[in-house]
Amino acid sequence: MLPALALPGRPSHCGMMAPRNRPAPGLPTRKQILDFIQNSPTPAGKREISREFGLKGNENIQLKALLKDMAEEGLIDGKRTAFHKMGGLPKVTVLRIVDIDEGEAIAVPDSWQPEDATPPPRIRLIEKGRGSALRKGDRVLSRTEETPGGGWRAYPMKKLELRSEQVLGVVEIDGVGKPWLAPVDKRIRNSSPISDLGGAEKGELVLAEPTGRSLRAAMKVTQVLGEPLAPRAFSLIAIHKHGIPFAFQTETLEEAQRAARTALSPDHREDLRHLPIVAIDPSDARDHDDAIWALPDGEGGFDALVAIADVSFYVRPGGALDREARKRGNSVYFPDRVVPMLPEVLSADVCSLRGGEDRAAMACHMKIDAGGKVTGFRFTRALVRIAEVIAYEEAQARIDGTATAPGEVGPDVLPNLWACWKALAAARAARDPLELELPERRVKLDEHGRITEIALRERLDAHRVVEDFMIAANVAAAKALEAKVAPVVYRLHEPPSREKLVALKDYLATFGKSLALGQVITPGLFNRMLKDVADEGEKALIMEAVLRSQTQAYYGPRNEGHFGLALGSYAHFTSPIRRYADLLVHRALVDAYQLEQPRPHGDIPPTTGLAERDRDDLSRISDAISQAERRAMEAERETIDRYVAAWLSARVGEVFQTRITGVQKFGFFATIVSLGGDGLVPVSTLGDERFAYDEKAQVLEGENSGTRYAVGQFLPLRLAEANPLTGALKFELPEGSGRIEPRGAPVALKKKGKHLVGQRGRPKNIRHQGRGKR
Repeated sequence: MLPALALPGRPSHCGMMAPRNRPAPGLPTRKQILDFIQNSPTPAGKREISREFGLKGNENIQLKALLKDMAEEGLIDGKRTAFHKMGGLPKVTVLRIVDIDEGEAIAVPDSWQPEDATPPPRIRLIEKGRGSALRKGDRVLSRTEETPGGGWRAYPMKKLELRSEQVLGVVEIDGVGKPWLAPVDKRIRNSSPISDLGGAEKGELVLAEPTGRSLRAAMKVTQVLGEPLAPRAFSLIAIHKHGIPFAFQTETLEEAQRAARTALSPDHREDLRHLPIVAIDPSDARDHDDAIWALPDGEGGFDALVAIADVSFYVRPGGALDREARKRGNSVYFPDRVVPMLPEVLSADVCSLRGGEDRAAMACHMKIDAGGKVTGFRFTRALVRIAEVIAYEEAQARIDGTATAPGEVGPDVLPNLWACWKALAAARAARDPLELELPERRVKLDEHGRITEIALRERLDAHRVVEDFMIAANVAAAKALEAKVAPVVYRLHEPPSREKLVALKDYLATFGKSLALGQVITPGLFNRMLKDVADEGEKALIMEAVLRSQTQAYYGPRNEGHFGLALGSYAHFTSPIRRYADLLVHRALVDAYQLEQPRPHGDIPPTTGLAERDRDDLSRISDAISQAERRAMEAERETIDRYVAAWLSARVGEVFQTRITGVQKFGFFATIVSLGGDGLVPVSTLGDERFAYDEKAQVLEGENSGTRYAVGQFLPLRLAEANPLTGALKFELPEGSGRIEPRGAPVALKKKGKHLVGQRGRPKNIRHQGRGKR
């Protein structure tokens, strides 16, 4: 039975306080009962109705009969502990999240079986705090109320165990012919029996859902996705697992085609086609948001330009394109594909700053002095023609004098950019932002989608040149909007919390180092801390700890600064093709600096500035795009992990140089130094002695030998297992103590109840094995 809920500031009808305006004693009418049920702030059952109307003795028997009659007449529904109006919703009920709309969760009743088979109501969940903590598929016990307009809203009370969320997995058949679902999510440890294959066959990747009330129930296959280890399957797994929208509606595609035909005119734009502007991007870039140019001003400084794709000219507020872009929040990049925020006719063609073609751009003109300080800026809408699109490696080779060809632009174009960058870099050094070495893995595929190489991406000066030009333009955009007291979607990175700083202080104490919490914590403080460490192993340990202490960046309309970059005002302006936040900043600039273009013909929405709903409340959309960004980051990281595991599956048994990245009482995690890819070394495989876990120091230490395993430590490990489906790796000590049996090796299985178990009687997770080698 659900407890009666008392709202703050209002007495509960189930408590000792008598309700006000109580009607005269006697059996209430049907209308009085319906009015009370509908208006009661808490669940209204037989007991609450009796107390509300002051019924006693025989009147309660009559009330019971009346309520039964009302149920049979179709006036009310529910149980005697909580009635509700027929066709309505219980005051407290279980809802299932079906969509996230601009940061707000949209739900439907988890069990909806009305007599007239009408569609379930869509209910907006009102959550406390910034942004929705709920995800599509979550089940939530909620308090509901009808809105004046006849709709519904609800207030979450408790998140419930998942029941009907779909699970992505691979079909396996055991030795007695019974089908099982081996989940591809490495956080789900056990396989589940399949009651309905839905046409799926052994070894196929499928979506399935529980047939009962928990994830322990048998699974029903709802969709067959195909071969799990086929080329381009790993990104498909991430797309389905995280619910990333990847198919555009016909309406959106049609609007994109119409927008792509919108004419450009130099009459209403600054014509910059004469400038040798260049785009420096990855060699495999699918789109080109930005391009740069610089020229010495004769006074030791520079005139600089950052040209950004003018997406706001094509994607107007309120249209189908805009609605879909808001929903996606950002593009998602996988090694084998991109899930774009905008249809390809825009993202890869009309909006993209391709070489030698006229393109609409938002231009940020900057004056930069000899010390790298931006002393002035202005924003215009421009017409540009990119002189050349250059890969990072090629640009670096030209500067280093090792290029095999001179390129299409003049000999001074790149040297001018590098000279301007050196000034910006000097200003950056004076600002002293956080400097952490975070290697990025790069997966190379052939034309058939097969892996040809996985390596850490080299960090070049060419990368830093583009990065510092973009940072300067992003700061200029934020300050330009602040100067007009205009709405800003800031990119925010708050300082570490006190709790994390206390944990860092305790950890540094294990190295004999101190961190005074009374001082002002700045990025430079961490930089100096790392610079003073000579030992590379110890530096890696401290760098990991500093990284763990940092907060996560997000978007928001109230300026909190950017701690990591040591900047007071920062916005994202430079990637509107792939980030909705940047598009909002462009629209705000259009409004603030009167950069509106003439209205196009046809049915394309006329304005290119901010929509009224965004101007009135940027918090909602900021929260939504922050969540979309985190979703994309998780999906991209997991996909890389799967590619790495697939690449390593043919190298099980080899010894690699690794670095410990995390320590827990059950073992430690290590990553291959030259490749990335985290794997577990279970404590049970470290030998016969017991290991003590020091949580503050993040160390496992042998009680007899004193052997220590700590975060940042380098050591050789043998690869014992690589599972491409989950992206999971396992390592063991090279000497083989307590060696892990590789998955796919023969395992003696026997029946025990409804599960397959190993010799120790524990359920075995039957996974898709032995297919990673290609």
